[in-house]
Amino acid sequence: MDIQNNEESINDALFYRDVNYIIYIPENYRQNFLDGKNPKIEIKSTGDYQASLAEMMLERYIKVANIYQKNIKLENELISKINETLSKQTDIEITSKLDTNNLSKATFYYNFASYSILAGAVYLICLVISSFNEEKIKKRTIISNMNYRKHSKQLLLSNGVLSITLWLLYVILSFILIGKTMFTIHGIILMINSLVFSICALTIAFLIANLVNNKNAINGIVNVVALGSSFLCGAFVPIEWLPDSVLKVAHILPTYWYIQNNEIVKTLETINFETLKPIIINMGVIFVFSIIFVILTNIILKKKNDCNRGIRRIVRISKGTNMV
Repeated sequence: MDIQNNEESINDALFYRDVNYIIYIPENYRQNFLDGKNPKIEIKSTGDYQASLAEMMLERYIKVANIYQKNIKLENELISKINETLSKQTDIEITSKLDTNNLSKATFYYNFASYSILAGAVYLICLVISSFNEEKIKKRTIISNMNYRKHSKQLLLSNGVLSITLWLLYVILSFILIGKTMFTIHGIILMINSLVFSICALTIAFLIANLVNNKNAINGIVNVVALGSSFLCGAFVPIEWLPDSVLKVAHILPTYWYIQNNEIVKTLETINFETLKPIIINMGVIFVFSIIFVILTNIILKKKNDCNRGIRRIVRISKGTNMV
């Protein structure tokens, strides 16, 4: 390019995109290179794709030249060997048939869905259970003959319908947004994985709902549980960008194992037992979390039932006294 040879003109040319890439060749570069002194070339660039291409070509040329320079001292022979090497091309055959673009979109969608499913389940189920914990309804439940196990089982199953409905909404939305990828085996695995996580989210929400009776505290709990686990486990930030210390903490959360499965599905080329084995193991871990949350809920409900049993006995005694 015909520009003045001073820094101000060069900087202006780069700024206005008259040039993309400028090479500063030091004096005596040719002779110093042939003598093996490895002189350095400085550059200025706009940083766009054209400048990146020019930089790649320059680096490749100098790299090949440095290799031949160790054994060839004649300039013409050296240039001939460099040109011969760089003229060779390799045919590249893509053997993978994965639609990586759409699979990445599907993975990102289902990673983000972990927050939506967990937040939705915790919020809705806590609202439902808190309604049953209102004083008038709670007293009627206490004095009834219904066993607390049967009562909690019915609540869990009914809220399970709510959780599955929430999961179905996200699956239907994924078909609309992502399209044909959801009809593949990869899409089916993503849906099954999200279903397993939805069941776990149900048990988490049911546990929290039996611990907290205050409706005003639900929003705060959703932020702590859903947002916290999403940030720690890679739902919002790609998991490869998270530091190891954060990932070690994330292992104690079911969201981590759910997102790990999504990331495995994204790179899954062949479908067989060996490739599906880590996915099955991670789903098993999520189920274990679900069982733990159910056990903890039962312990809490049993303690509450012991207190309620005393209240029920007092009510019956007072009824008997009134009859007398």
